[in-house]
Amino acid sequence: MPKMMLGPMQVDRSFESEQLTRRLGIEIITCEKGLVVGTMPISGNRQPVGILHGGANAVLAETLGSVAAFLYASPGGNAVGIDLSCTHHRWVSSGTVTGVCRPLDERQSVASYEIVVTDDSGNRTCTARLTCAIRRGGGRRRGLRNAPGQRTEPDDIRRTEHR
Repeated sequence: MPKMMLGPMQVDRSFESEQLTRRLGIEIITCEKGLVVGTMPISGNRQPVGILHGGANAVLAETLGSVAAFLYASPGGNAVGIDLSCTHHRWVSSGTVTGVCRPLDERQSVASYEIVVTDDSGNRTCTARLTCAIRRGGGRRRGLRNAPGQRTEPDDIRRTEHR
């Protein structure tokens, strides 16, 4: 049986049937560093009045941004969303929406992404920003302790994240 994947991320088999992306019909179309694109149908993701639920937009945005952050974290790394904001510009009542995720800023331990969601006519329906905490994979990172009182590199050459 093939493993279920969400972009580059393998889904734990014990949770395959519980994936929100599957329930919402989210499909990842493009998955590369610097660009993640996905689609989601309106059907099945509506508010009681028949338009796309804003929460579904948020799930699409967080999914695409999290995949982008996971790609940035590199093999063996990980990423987790810590802040999501969505501005809903117009409602959609039929068809499919497409989310395009691009990095705003990628640093050692934090990355931010903009996700632009458009309808089938190319009209922007939602703009989201996702910030993720990043744990880089592979190798040692600057400033990590090997043992109490012992650093991998001297304190005076560590870089700061904020510039």
